[in-house]
Amino acid sequence: MAISTVSQNGLNAPLTLTSPVLTTPSVTGGAFSSPTITSPTISSGVLTFPNTTTQSAAGLVVGSASAITSGTAVASTSGTSIDFTSIPSWVKRITVMLKGVSTSSNGVFIAQLGAGSVTTTGYLSSGWGYSGGTNGLATTVGLIFQGQPPNSGTVYNAVMTINSLGSNAWVSQAIIASTTGQVDKYASTGGITLGGTLDRIRITTTAGSDTFTAGSINILYE
Repeated sequence: MAISTVSQNGLNAPLTLTSPVLTTPSVTGGAFSSPTITSPTISSGVLTFPNTTTQSAAGLVVGSASAITSGTAVASTSGTSIDFTSIPSWVKRITVMLKGVSTSSNGVFIAQLGAGSVTTTGYLSSGWGYSGGTNGLATTVGLIFQGQPPNSGTVYNAVMTINSLGSNAWVSQAIIASTTGQVDKYASTGGITLGGTLDRIRITTTAGSDTFTAGSINILYE
């Protein structure tokens, strides 16, 4: 039996199908109908087999189609927390992005996850870095960005990735650096096991009372 090969721009390699669809031969009125081989098709990352339902090529990036979904950027210029909700149950990775973000006091930025409601305890997270010396900080109230409380008005850019470990367990890693004010550069990690399927994430501070004063925050999920 021949091997059918289907390729599509954007895939890393041609998709090889070792079992092409083979129609069943038939006999009608004494006439023998020869079997035919029908090739599957692929379009926009969706693989379609003849006479079957379609199967999605989940996780692939094909041309301009992407499996990464962007949230809506939120201005971090007021309030003590910013929530992103309705995260789909199939999500396995979330990227949090902070651009030019500052607060009214010296609370450390954290991410809190949730399943139905935001989980505010039970985290194991710590950060380390440089701010005029060696510093370190740990917390149980969220996934931490920084390794030391900032001065009021210090502005930050940051990226945190939060990955599924399975069984509602999540682990994070982050890099954050100041753009104005004191010289801050930090790396951090953290983990939490939720009581259900993740559907939301909150960006706030360890104190929970510091008000955002500048910048914007967004997430990507996949």
